[in-house]
Amino acid sequence: MPWSRTQIAERLAREFQDGWIVNLGVGMPTLITDVPLGDREVFFHAENGVIGFGPVAPEGQEDIHLVDASRRYVTLNPGAAIVDHADSFALIRGGRIDVTVLGSYEAAANGDFANWKVKGSKGGVIGGAMDLAASAKNVYLMMEHRTRDGSPRLLATCSLPITARGVVKLVATDLGLFAPTGTAFAVRDLAPGVTLDEVRAATAAPVTE
Repeated sequence: MPWSRTQIAERLAREFQDGWIVNLGVGMPTLITDVPLGDREVFFHAENGVIGFGPVAPEGQEDIHLVDASRRYVTLNPGAAIVDHADSFALIRGGRIDVTVLGSYEAAANGDFANWKVKGSKGGVIGGAMDLAASAKNVYLMMEHRTRDGSPRLLATCSLPITARGVVKLVATDLGLFAPTGTAFAVRDLAPGVTLDEVRAATAAPVTE
């Protein structure tokens, strides 16, 4: 049975190491703040200047001045810091982010990804994803394995405008966890009941065990 979005977040969070600074992009990646991390201490970073934030604030306890990059009202963990935009991006561009978790429209077997512009749309900007993809020590993606019309999102090469080339280390989807190897996606884990044949049928690139 494919993973839910919450389960995708839980599986990807298992890859975080103690002490990591983890940037969470907008959309699906924000679900990770609600994942129990056990005895690991992880510092969540939002590019708008919140470092060390925690889960979404309970209803009625929101602070209108405390939001993450997805404009969610969040809580602060002990030791958290609020910094200005320039300092937040200095942290990013200085290579201090251990991993950035981003949503994406497409991912390619060579480590490219596309997450800022869909086919046929006008305008659009890459935004902070460009800095994060270029500077973070690791880039992980969270995404659905297929589009709403059933087309693959994991491809041999991206068809949409690329955000960054050759940087993706892991891709977590509803079908499993995969690592781009250059010419294929290597299976790191599969959702319960999902078979390798099902993954291959849903992927427009080679899939290896």
